[in-house]
Amino acid sequence: MRLLAIVPAFNEAPSLPGVVAAIRAGLPGCDVCVVDDGSTDGTAAAAAGLGATVLRCPLNLGIGGAVQLGYLWARARGYDAAVQVDGDGQHDPAFLPALFAPVLSGEADVAIGSRFLGEGGYRSTLLRRAGIRYLSGFLRLRCGVRVTDPTSGFRAAGRRAIALYADCYPPDYPEPEAIPLARRARLRIVEVPVRMAERRHGRSSISPWRSLYYLVKVSLALLLLPGGRLVRNAVPKE
Repeated sequence: MRLLAIVPAFNEAPSLPGVVAAIRAGLPGCDVCVVDDGSTDGTAAAAAGLGATVLRCPLNLGIGGAVQLGYLWARARGYDAAVQVDGDGQHDPAFLPALFAPVLSGEADVAIGSRFLGEGGYRSTLLRRAGIRYLSGFLRLRCGVRVTDPTSGFRAAGRRAIALYADCYPPDYPEPEAIPLARRARLRIVEVPVRMAERRHGRSSISPWRSLYYLVKVSLALLLLPGGRLVRNAVPKE
């Protein structure tokens, strides 16, 4: 099975050595593709020096565009499954085998790593946890899917999900919106317990005001999705 780790990175040169090393230790044989999202530091050079495949965006596309570029690479190169791993060191690659397991066994098309199903690890601030619970409830009402950690970018995708996300991936704050997108395509979604950590370097760009914007924007996007609940009991085609 050919496996790929997609690592979107914007000015993450200090974090990348640890992230790439942890991926290779967590799942030997998994290829690593770093998507340099218009960085102004040495992100691309650091990734290349680590022996990773480097895809360079000429300008900052945002997380959605960077991840979609990774999926385009995965589809073009015929990978059986791909996993998203943030370049800031928040995701623990020790959980890569657990994330890939339901996808490779045929149980699911998408496996989302949830920090709320296990014990320990960083679970974000109280404000963000409240927002996550809100989005979780919104997704359940809108499209009948139960996901405890809809903002988690730590997720694995099989061939069908790779093909879907290569063609269409939400550009701005994509994690919650990618879930109903998969449901509408009749893909199977499961959650896997994982642990997460605080970012190793730098600071998050999501302030309290941007968190509010995030919730409003994602809520509107979910409301505008056509026929969200029509796939509630859908059975994926083999």
